[in-house]
Amino acid sequence: MGFLRLFSRHKPKIKGKSTKSDSFSGWVKCTSCEEMVHTHELKDNYNCCPKCNYHCRISATERVAMLSDEGTFQELFTEIHGTDPLEFVDSQPYIDRMKKAKEKSNRSEAVIAGTCLLEKQKVALAVLDFSFMGGSMGSVVGERLTLLIEHAISHSLPLIIVSSSGGARMQESIFSLMQMAKTAAALAKMHNAKLPYISILTNPTTGGVTASFASLGDIIIAEPDALIGFAGPRVVEQTIREKLPESAQKSEFLLEKGMIDCITERRELKAKTAFFVQFLTGNARAKQDLPGSMSEKDSPFLNSSSKLDDLIAASKKEREKNRIHVLSEVE
Repeated sequence: MGFLRLFSRHKPKIKGKSTKSDSFSGWVKCTSCEEMVHTHELKDNYNCCPKCNYHCRISATERVAMLSDEGTFQELFTEIHGTDPLEFVDSQPYIDRMKKAKEKSNRSEAVIAGTCLLEKQKVALAVLDFSFMGGSMGSVVGERLTLLIEHAISHSLPLIIVSSSGGARMQESIFSLMQMAKTAAALAKMHNAKLPYISILTNPTTGGVTASFASLGDIIIAEPDALIGFAGPRVVEQTIREKLPESAQKSEFLLEKGMIDCITERRELKAKTAFFVQFLTGNARAKQDLPGSMSEKDSPFLNSSSKLDDLIAASKKEREKNRIHVLSEVE
């Protein structure tokens, strides 16, 4: 009987704690300097490490909130959803991957597109979401971006696109690659309409996104120490069979080589972007949209395009005068 009671005895219930009670609760390790940083301190510092200034990855929703004036962002084209035209299957069906990505990111696709106010200036804004299948560009991403560009053209709005992507989406094959040409063609129309496009590159921006709309900005801004390139450093090293320097494919290296225009820290990104929008459009547009905006005589950037045309015309006239002078001396 004692032997039977031994195996029929009820096991004591042990209560487990789901949260940590030690002093490390709420602390995270910086992936760059490996110092411990509290989440509150990280959040207050725009998700940048206060020890080494490493710019941690943030969500697309946080990026929109950081760049747009509070309560002004209006998302567009959410009715466009992806399909599986190739019925692609690798380790799992593409449809299942899409479903998991939607649950993980709480978004329908890898881009947020819409309009907002940027320091009281109305702009078209798109942000790629790396948490949705690595921010990869599929048919829906390309379509939403193209529609936003066309919307910006029809409403005479400056365009801002924030890139954070692993490139074209392999599960859509040629359909994904076609988005490179489609977005580039739409941006060419925007250029012809003389509307500014500011491209902001964050960590990482690679693949077909880098090879298309991300590199076509009138102004290209990058965050510090961001990985930017077509192929990742590991792929490049395997191809050329040489070790790349640590600085290769980083934003500082690209600035040195003239591939980007400036590097801006996250805390200054909104103000710098707003400055470029104001400079490229002048205050004439802002004066039409907003009451009580800066007057013409107060703005050093008003009619900057017309001033540039005057400078170009004067330069051509001077070159023509010098050419006639040289020809007369030869004769």
